[in-house]
Parts: sequence; C-alpha cells; structure tokens
Amino acid sequence: MSRNYKFHNPKGLYFVSFAVVSWLDVFTRNEYKDLVIESLEFCQKKKGMEIHAWSIMTYHVHLIFRSLENQPPELLLGDF
Repeated sequence: MSRNYKFHNPKGLYFVSFAVVSWLDVFTRNEYKDLVIESLEFCQKKKGMEIHAWSIMTYHVHLIFRSLENQPPELLLGDF
C-alpha cells in the first residue's frame, strides 16, 4: 500500500483502494481473500475501525471506513 494517503480529518469517512504489485490476480484464491477479511476483522476489533463498505476484487481492494476513537486513520491501516 502506498504511504501517500493524506488523512486530514480524524473524524472523517475515508475511501481507500490498494492493489497487488503488478496487478496479479491473487484474490481469486479463497485463502488470500480470507486473509484480507481476517485482517479487516482485526482492525475492527483491536484498532477501532468502523467499516462502512468493502470490496475484494481479483487484484485490488476497496474500503470505506472511519475511526471510532477519532485516532488518525493512517494508524488504522498501518499494520494492515
């Protein structure tokens, strides 16, 4: 994931999208999709992320989220 995201409002709702290097179709395999879902669940339970929508495509992920604890959103994605 690029570190170029700019989050200006800790209370805001954000859309992020990230892709696999070289746009390889890795998310056609269930074990990789499951890993992304487990990571999102971890962010919800342990980091205070509220997820409004998400989509796993064959080579990228879309996510609309916000922080429940008004912490900087980049901290929610830091160890994703």
